[in-house]
Order: sequence, then C-alpha cells, then structure tokens
Amino acid sequence: MTVPATVNVRFAPSPTGTLHIGNLRAALFNWLYAKKEGGTFTLRLDDTDTERSTQEYADKIFADLGWLGLTHDKTFRQSDRFDRYAETVEKLKAAGRLYPCYETPDELDRKRKRQLGRKLPPVYDRSALALTDDEKAAFEAEGRQPHWRFKLDPEVVEFDDLFLGPVKVDTKSLSDPILIRGDGSYLYTLPSVVDDIDMEMTHIVRGEDHVTNTGAQVQVFRALGAEPPKFGHHSLLLNEDGKPLSKRHREDFSIEALRDKGFEPMSVSSFLAKLGTPDAAVPRASLDDLVAEFDFSAYGRSAVRFDVKDLERVNAALMHMTPFADVEARLAERGIDGGAEFWDAVRPNLTLFDGVAEWWHVAHGPVEPVIEAEDAAFIASAAAALPAEPWDETTWKAWTAALKEETGRKGKGLFMPLRLALTGLRHGPELANLLPLLGRERAMARLGGQKA
Repeated sequence: MTVPATVNVRFAPSPTGTLHIGNLRAALFNWLYAKKEGGTFTLRLDDTDTERSTQEYADKIFADLGWLGLTHDKTFRQSDRFDRYAETVEKLKAAGRLYPCYETPDELDRKRKRQLGRKLPPVYDRSALALTDDEKAAFEAEGRQPHWRFKLDPEVVEFDDLFLGPVKVDTKSLSDPILIRGDGSYLYTLPSVVDDIDMEMTHIVRGEDHVTNTGAQVQVFRALGAEPPKFGHHSLLLNEDGKPLSKRHREDFSIEALRDKGFEPMSVSSFLAKLGTPDAAVPRASLDDLVAEFDFSAYGRSAVRFDVKDLERVNAALMHMTPFADVEARLAERGIDGGAEFWDAVRPNLTLFDGVAEWWHVAHGPVEPVIEAEDAAFIASAAAALPAEPWDETTWKAWTAALKEETGRKGKGLFMPLRLALTGLRHGPELANLLPLLGRERAMARLGGQKA
C-alpha cells in the first residue's frame, strides 16, 4: 500500500436504516478534515448485508449528506466488490491466517458462560485449530457450514490515536474475530480493510467503540501486506438522560427527523462540530468556517451529551443572525412578501424558520385581540392617541410616551395591554418594529377589540 501524498478519508454507513446524529458526527469529522487538508472524502456504502440493505436507505443517506452540504468526492458500494473480497479470503487462507470453526451459536454461548463462571475472560479457545480433516468432514456431513476466524498474533498493538493519543490493545485478550459467517457473508472487518487498502485511505476516523476492533484490524492490514492508516476514535454521544445513543434512538435522532422538525443544516453542523470541545456551540455562517476551525486536539475524551434543547438554542441564534437575502426565496415559497422589514422584525423571535408563519399571521391577521376589563379604558385612550401615518420605527416610542404622560402608566402596565390588544399574545417581536407592519387601520381595529 503506497501512502498517498494527500489525505484520503471515508464515511461508511450501512444502508440498513436512516442516518442518526451519531453517524453524522463521524461523517462531519471526516469531511472537515479532508477539506482542511485539501484531501478526498469518500462515501462508501457498506451493503454486504444484502437482505437488509435497500436502495431506499441508500437514497436517504445521499439526501441527508446533501442537505448538510457534506458532498463526497468519490463513492462506491461494497456489494460491487465481492470478487475482490473472495480473492483476499483465499490469500489469508493460504497464509494460515483464516481457519474454519464449526461451533453453533448455542455452543459458543455455553463456552462463554463456562469461562465467565470460572472468572476467565470469554475469549475463544481456538479449539477449531485442533480439528482433524475427518472431524471437519463429519461436521459438514451434519449440515454445519463453518464460519471463518482470523488468527491473531499474540502482541500488544500500539497506535497514536488522533483523539485519544497513545493507545495499546493487547490481542491476547481478544477472541480471534469472525470474518466470514457460516452462510458465507462477510462481517464488517474484512471488506472494510480490503477497501481501505485498495482506496488508499490515509486516516480512519470513527467512534470510540471501535478502539478494540482497531487492534485486530491492524493485524489484518499487515497480514495483507499493507501498512495501516492512522486512526482517530472520537468520543460517543449520549442522549438527554446520559445514556449512550443506540439503534433504538435512530428515529428520534435521525437526520431526517431533525430536517422535518425544521432545523437548519448549518445549526446541526455547527452544534456537532463543537460538541466535546471547550468552544461555545454557536452557529457558523458556513461549513468553510468550521473547516478553518477544525482540530482533532480540541476534542476531549469523555462522552458528550446531545440535547435537542441545546440544538434549538444554536438554531435560534442562527435565525437571529441570518440576513434577509438568505431567506428571501424561502419566504416567497410560503407566500410571505413582507420584505426585509418583516424579516428583521421577527427573526429575533424565531427558534425554527417555520415559526415565521406565526408572526406573518400576527402581522396580517386575523388575530383575536385580548383586552382585559381593567385595561379597557386605557386601550380606548390608546386608540384615540394612535398617531397618523406614515409610521416608522420611531412611531411606537412617540405613541407610548404620549400615553405614559396621559395615563400615568409605565413599564409592563403600559406595554403588556398594548401587546395583548395588538397581537393577542404576551410575547413576540419588538412592537417598535411590528407596529409599522400592522399599519394604522389594522392597529385601530384591534385596539377596538375587532379581529383584524
């Protein structure tokens, strides 16, 4: 394996389900590193499980990454490379590194339980290596098909992890990994290593749950005559309860679900890029900003919590800083033509973009005014004092100053009754900005208690 002059990394999801936030974190790290180093980002579909892999899920993976702007430079499917994997299998068999095993799952489970009962590590005992040809033939006559294990060398595998620093994996504490199931299908390790060699991957960046696997995979690389790439194992994500994200969280934390809820792609990327670092999770304007800031050394080793409320705060901050030009087309798609004045008035009150529809309705009605009995006389005075048009951002201050002088009301006692009458709500955009959008006719109708 010739080491390329540039960085080559890959993201390798299985098209057996939707991408979730944990998958995305790995994809983002790989993409940011590739772009920072002027390298190549490859999307590999790990679809050797032909029964569970579907084109529908593959299409969703492409759609999710496209929505986030994580474009790939190359892509391929493992299902197109079975001949290459079969060739490698024969090479490993010839080298004595792959050996057949005939234990059933129940038999292996009983072995593990006996070892645990004797307070021994549940490591495979390699009894299959002692089978004679006649014993193997007898098992196959029973209808048993062997699974194939990779014979590990007893050593301490050491590597300098991009996130964790120096790592040691003692292979004597590991079971020889199964590379091929009894039905002939491949587990993750063999196709992945072969692909990483053939595609000249320079760095493998993935979750910390793969650290032990890496110790075994390093030996597979070397058994195939290749120097392993560099490895980086980032910390794992926890849910709001502090428990590891798992497949059962896939739907709640899927990229598709976040998109459907209305989160912005840059808020999702900005948030994930800063999780586990000392940096505040604040939105960045573009992926280029995240590329410039990316540094493996910034990430801590501890698992980090993903709380959707924190993502909402980042999304809100992104809305507040987004200029009208960036949303003009999106507003038009929703039939909102209030221009920059409307957007600038309401964006400080948005968490998700779709909330803009509520404020458009408040500005243009019909809205049910809320006028408490004790405020009725005050609202009548406010209507009588309503200035003539044209209105601008100074109208609200002039109007409320006059009302304060006339009625003696101030603070919340002055502003809240006006807000309730004009919008029907106790919260919302600054009325100095909203009042010109309402216009005098609509404001007068609402101050008179009429839906307008």
